[in-house]
Amino acid sequence: MDNITLLPADRYIVLNKSILTDFDKKILIAFYEPIIGHLATSLYLLFWNDLEENKQISREFNHHHLLSILQCPLKAIKEARESLEATGLLKSFIKTGDVNNYIYEIYSPLSPSEFFAHPILNIVLYNNIGVNEYEYLKKIYQRLKVDTKDYLEITKKIDEVYEPINNIPILESIERSVNGIECHDQVDFDLIISSIPKGIINEKAFNKKTKDLINQLAFVYKIDSIKMMELIRSVLNEYGMIDKNNLRMAARKMYQFNNGALPTLIYRSQPEYLKTPAGDNSMRGKIIQVFENINPVDFLRNKYRGVKPTNRDIKIIETLIIDLEMPPAVVNVLLDYVLRKNNNRLSTAYIEAIAGQWKRAGLKTASEAMDFAEKENQKFNKKVISSKKKETPEPVWFNKVSEKEELTSEEKEELENLFKEFK
Repeated sequence: MDNITLLPADRYIVLNKSILTDFDKKILIAFYEPIIGHLATSLYLLFWNDLEENKQISREFNHHHLLSILQCPLKAIKEARESLEATGLLKSFIKTGDVNNYIYEIYSPLSPSEFFAHPILNIVLYNNIGVNEYEYLKKIYQRLKVDTKDYLEITKKIDEVYEPINNIPILESIERSVNGIECHDQVDFDLIISSIPKGIINEKAFNKKTKDLINQLAFVYKIDSIKMMELIRSVLNEYGMIDKNNLRMAARKMYQFNNGALPTLIYRSQPEYLKTPAGDNSMRGKIIQVFENINPVDFLRNKYRGVKPTNRDIKIIETLIIDLEMPPAVVNVLLDYVLRKNNNRLSTAYIEAIAGQWKRAGLKTASEAMDFAEKENQKFNKKVISSKKKETPEPVWFNKVSEKEELTSEEKEELENLFKEFK
């Protein structure tokens, strides 16, 4: 359909598929405009205005209406429309004829938390506006969290309040369109599938989830069909299925080899608005400064006495920061805690178990993570004492530094290594 010429006489209507608010306008300008540009932003707002006071459907317009308001060629308007489509803000439909008729479905922008969690838009925004503006947006639009862990939820379920009445038809549920960003196939799946012998690959290997992952990796890391074919063949397991973790790792390695760097996100340190105010010169305060002012990759390198973290370590950090959205300082505390408690080994299963608990606790700062780790460790030690098992070593930043207890030579060396990066 790319060869269809858009003409001024072509007609269109706008359908509202979301609840649009003034807050959405702010999100559109702050988050989307740096990606889609000012013309696409104006086109979106014009479609919104066409709805006339947020009605579900607009009256019929022709595209000369867009020309006269936007004052630019129809080719530019078409490109702007495609930008809206690509970022999940618009869906377009056409019925061809002597005069083509279009339907434009308009969707609300992602919420700030959804946008920051998005694997593609988040990175594109970061690259387009730079670290300072990006961190400012995160500070302004961060989600306010209220701790309810000490409260008992008493919310009633619908079947606890209402009873069904016979012979009354059930209303059809309102269709809620998920503002997902659909991505066309980035690779030729027919070519890839036909290139792998049938005896090697399982016919169920290319399910929807796997295809979605392949498309995401191909888009983010700019991998063409031939390269993706090679990557897939290299990660097939004994059952002829695609190992998704190995595919992600292989794609990341290829990207790193071609670009000389890993994704920017895992090299970020704690954002300023989540740092502890300056002025605490206690031993604990100095340790917190370390956790807050070094990125997790360099933190591990420091813990390894200058040795570069392994690809497996990098994958763990990437999962914690990108997939679980844990702040860098919290990741540093987690890494330090696990290394101390697990004989200087980063066990993926052990880390994932603790990370899941910390994520549910909503930890955002180094201090919160340190306090939480210490409380959980105290609970664990009580169980250990009752079962007469051997206690595991504790991080040096537990009560010892705050209570000014005498440190062992090993603990002093641990502190020296921790501060080495900042001398």
